[in-house]
Parts: sequence; structure tokens; C-alpha cells
Amino acid sequence: MAGPGARWDPAVRRAEELVAALERLEGARPPEPVGRGALPAGASEGPCAGTVTVLVECRTPPPRLLVFGAVDFAAALARVGRFLGMRVTVCDTRPALTTRARFPDAHEVVVDRPERLLAAEAAAGRLDRRTAVCVLGHDPAFDVPVLREALRLPVGYVGAMGSRRTHRDRLRRLTEVGLRPGELARLRSPIGLDLGARTPEETALSIAAEIVALRRGGTGGPLTDAVGPIHRGAPPPAAPTAGSGAPGSGRATGRPAPGRPGDRSRPLSPGTPGPARAAGGRPGR
Repeated sequence: MAGPGARWDPAVRRAEELVAALERLEGARPPEPVGRGALPAGASEGPCAGTVTVLVECRTPPPRLLVFGAVDFAAALARVGRFLGMRVTVCDTRPALTTRARFPDAHEVVVDRPERLLAAEAAAGRLDRRTAVCVLGHDPAFDVPVLREALRLPVGYVGAMGSRRTHRDRLRRLTEVGLRPGELARLRSPIGLDLGARTPEETALSIAAEIVALRRGGTGGPLTDAVGPIHRGAPPPAAPTAGSGAPGSGRATGRPAPGRPGDRSRPLSPGTPGPARAAGGRPGR
């Protein structure tokens, strides 16, 4: 707030003129959404001759987790997905089972054909390489159409629940509807890492672990048996520069702080080899 006498200050008067001019311009035309397009270049035609500072914020939406199949495993996976910061959608065709009460941790609960919802989300540009698609049903009439759609989209993770026998039958059916070997190779089935999971919560943990391992470039194996840096992709320590001080001297050395490797998140690449599985695998569910 301007104090006494400030009204005579030229800078204050100029600021008041700029504010008034902006207020007049506010009602001139509706705001134009920029979205993913570019800002037009050119000189301002407004009444102001001063400098305008514009703040531009880039907001990246959270990664998507689409769970198809209104089963107990889906409720547990929705909880874990939300905990990991993903935007969770649960979809099924059965209204009696697909309710907000059964899936309180999901951001969206949708009653629709899974393949139709997936196609609509893709057409709207809301899916990307960070998206994970999990099919938890055991009905070929439910699974095959949505998997056919998902495996042809540039999403990062496609997993399906079922035993190894179910997986073999599913591959046969997907081949019959026209999927190629390269597309089928993207399917993570049986879904999840081999943790010996049995309960819905344990199974959700194994699925989330596989998604994280694929995103971060991990193997899915125990760190006890791993060789090399724990945090994959960490930059090597920088060499001391002139005047930086020797290690242990208490002066800056240019090295990253211990235990703070930074965010090395990367998209889930459709063609990235997935985490290694232990010999024998997890018993089929």
C-alpha cells in the first residue's frame, strides 16, 4: 500500500496507469487458451509502453494407471497407485461392482467397455509413455478387446492377470485378432514381479514394483546380488575444481549430496526390456 505522498511519486503513478490499462483490457475479449500450441509473436498493440513480465508455468499431469476389472485386486492396486502419485481409473462393465464405495482410492470409477474407454482416452491425448494399463479380469470376452487396443497404443506398461495357462490361451486369442509378435512381446503376463504374492495387497505390491522397475530401469532382483550403483543413472561424482577444496575439507567439491541422487524418472518405454523374473516364476493365480 502506498504511504502518504506516494501518489505524487512518478513510479507509483506509472504503476497505477499500468494497472488501470490492464483492467480495461481484461474485458476486451475472452481469454484464449494456449494449451499445447505456441504463443503468437508480435508487438503489443495495447496502450502500455512499459515492460510486461509474464510468468509461464509448465504443469505435467501425473502418470495414469488404468485398471480394468472391478475385483478385489483392483481395489488394492488403486490404493498403491494413488500412493505412488498416479492418477487411477478403474473401469468395468458391471454397474453393481463398479462403484465409488468399492474403489474409494480411485480418482475415476467408470462403467463402460474397457476398450471403448481406452480408445476415447487415447483419442483425447490423455495417454502417454508413462501410462500403465492393468487388466485384472479372467474373461477372454473382457480381456482380449482391451488388450488388443492397449498393445497398439504408445503406453509404457501393459499387464494382464492370470496363470501361465491363461496367458498362453490369451496369446493365441490375441494372435487370432491380428496382433503381431512385436506387439505381443510387450504384454507383461503373468502380471507383476515374483514376490510370492497371494493376497490382493501383496499382488498389488508386486504389480506396482514391476511398474516402478520398468520406469526406473531396475532389474527387479535383490540389491544384495546387484553390482554397481544402487541408483541407476546417477551422474558420476564431479572432479574437484580449482579452489573447490579437497574432499573432507568442509568446502564445496561439486559432488552431489550423499543420498540425494535427484529424480531420474523416465517414461515407461514400450520396447524396453522388463525386469528379470526368477526362474520358475510366481505360481499362477
